[in-house]
Amino acid sequence: MTPAHLLLTALFALACGQSLAAPAKPNILLILADDLGYGDVQCYNPQRGKIPTPNLDRLATQGMRFTDAHTSSGVCSPTRYTLLTGRYHWRSRLQTGIVGYLERPLIAPDRLTLAGLLKQHGYRTGAIGKWHLGWDWAITPDQRPLFTGFGGKAGGGGEVTTAVTDAHRAAWKEVYAKPIGGGPTTRGFDTYFGTDVPNWPPYCFIENDLTVGIPSELLAPARLEKNQASIQGPALKDWTLEGILPALTDRACAFIERSAKQAEPFFLYMPLTSPHTPLAVNKEWKGKSGLGDYADLVMETDAAVGRVLAALDKSGAAEKTLVIFTSDNGCAPYIGAKDMEAKGHFPSGPLRGYKADAWEGGHRVPFIVRWPGVVKPVTRCDQLVMQADFMATFADVLGAKLPPTVGEDSVSLLPLLRGEEKPIRQHAISHASSGLPSLRQGDWKIIFGQAGGGFGGGAAKAENAAPRVQLYDLAADLGETKNLAAEKPALVTELTAVMEKLVSEGRSTPGAKQANDVPVNWKRFLEAQDAPKKAPAKKAKQQ
Repeated sequence: MTPAHLLLTALFALACGQSLAAPAKPNILLILADDLGYGDVQCYNPQRGKIPTPNLDRLATQGMRFTDAHTSSGVCSPTRYTLLTGRYHWRSRLQTGIVGYLERPLIAPDRLTLAGLLKQHGYRTGAIGKWHLGWDWAITPDQRPLFTGFGGKAGGGGEVTTAVTDAHRAAWKEVYAKPIGGGPTTRGFDTYFGTDVPNWPPYCFIENDLTVGIPSELLAPARLEKNQASIQGPALKDWTLEGILPALTDRACAFIERSAKQAEPFFLYMPLTSPHTPLAVNKEWKGKSGLGDYADLVMETDAAVGRVLAALDKSGAAEKTLVIFTSDNGCAPYIGAKDMEAKGHFPSGPLRGYKADAWEGGHRVPFIVRWPGVVKPVTRCDQLVMQADFMATFADVLGAKLPPTVGEDSVSLLPLLRGEEKPIRQHAISHASSGLPSLRQGDWKIIFGQAGGGFGGGAAKAENAAPRVQLYDLAADLGETKNLAAEKPALVTELTAVMEKLVSEGRSTPGAKQANDVPVNWKRFLEAQDAPKKAPAKKAKQQ
């Protein structure tokens, strides 16, 4: 049979849901969108979603769509840590927020990542896109002030307050000419190309461990407005934000074309920079959605995914490639979410909250898997899963046993991918950006504090007889509208004990007890409510 006939046979079998022999070592393409809400993908939100996403919808029809998939956090860096390591981020030093500008690497050098695992089994590994897990920049303490404090949107004002001097340029030239330590190529990836954080300096691409060019100017001040860049700093001359997504897409297509010709399998991790800010929409997509720049960028992101999948088809490797698409957290409220909702598009779909929240809108995300020969097309899975589960899944696919110190919070998805309908995990823990923790057990969800813990505030003050925690039955109340904590105190006690055990054991899966990297004070939001209230200061009487 000719290659063309083989391809047609495979495609027909895929369309009909027939079983093909899956390769023992499939190629793996893992695409991670940035800030794409649960309701931003049309097939997840057919009633209240107004943004066309034809490529993602098509991918869902070719595989399995998960409806109860979660990230470990409502924000970026912690999610990426958990996805790549199979370990909850809050077991590391990152207890709140994200990895900061110029901060050191979050993933320890001896921590096995997905790329490291696959590399041990003969894979060629590449990362293309947003890293945001820290680097070891060769910046001395004396040089550090020359990389910060320029004003701009995130620097404390709209105007650039510091001019670029010869001292700035000399320091930039020295630092950016040196290899950068602690990045993707030291954490299991053979190659890397991306922008690290597209809305932060340096405004240039990084290839492997070197900047592509030497930044010598400040980013144009106009690029710090209207949900574009967030921190002023070193940039290449005439750097444009619109060129980032197309460049990443070009690189991913080239990686696939090149890798498909090699004997060994490949793993491509593609953490997209979009539709996160900068909302730098290219002309072809500007105004296409009728809902604003964010929605336009969602459409452009969908098209980029379509290009990558088309390159996979063209390479001839699609039938032996496991494709995963997901997002790192929910849609950010500050990009005009309320304006879109007024026009009929709800980026969180039926969920409460947005990016950064402990409510479902912060961490329940789109999650689609296509794997010819294993995953039947046009299928849906409603079981509880997490992005931490990739580590155990890949090990299961390879027939590898993970050491006790690897993937402590990871459960294999393989039974679900093969069509089984039994739950694979009993629990899941997701945090707000403030560190406010939530725990799932079955359909029950408890948030160990009040409010959402995201951009709207951390732990709210207790009001009157309001319960100290939030308890929701997601089977009956997906929108988290009715707090049942006061009605079910025994269940609150039970779930609190479960949380205590999962934290103290250093793992949430069977195995030897492990140590968290730092003490984890997950009760601090409850303790804040219990703290004695300070009496208001009395005003001094006038003499």
